[in-house]
Amino acid sequence: MTTTQPATKPHSPTFVQVAIALQTLAIFFQAATAGVLLAHHGELLHSVGARVMYGASMLYVLAAVLAWRPGGASARPVLYASGFLVLASAQVVLGILRVPSVHVPLGVLMFGLSVLALGRALSGRPAARDA
Repeated sequence: MTTTQPATKPHSPTFVQVAIALQTLAIFFQAATAGVLLAHHGELLHSVGARVMYGASMLYVLAAVLAWRPGGASARPVLYASGFLVLASAQVVLGILRVPSVHVPLGVLMFGLSVLALGRALSGRPAARDA
């Protein structure tokens, strides 16, 4: 005897998932253009990428706020997104001031944190403390 399981509906990405994915891709683009910047004169690409990354960080904050349910749900995702926007602001300032000794490691940290946030958002599980 065979049992059939109902077909699962394809999962469409949420606004938060799309925002985090865009942010992660923008940071990855920044890493690639940083390599071009060091090898050649790719300052324009890196500068445009910085604006896109900063805009993606603001979009992540907006998505987190819109997904947050006031009056009962955890505000932790909004705090994560806001913290990331603070890191992005520091990254922009450090880039303008040309402090690569802090700018580069902060970029690596931001990419790692963004990948972790994307993985958490795509898995559909809340963080351990959010449950």
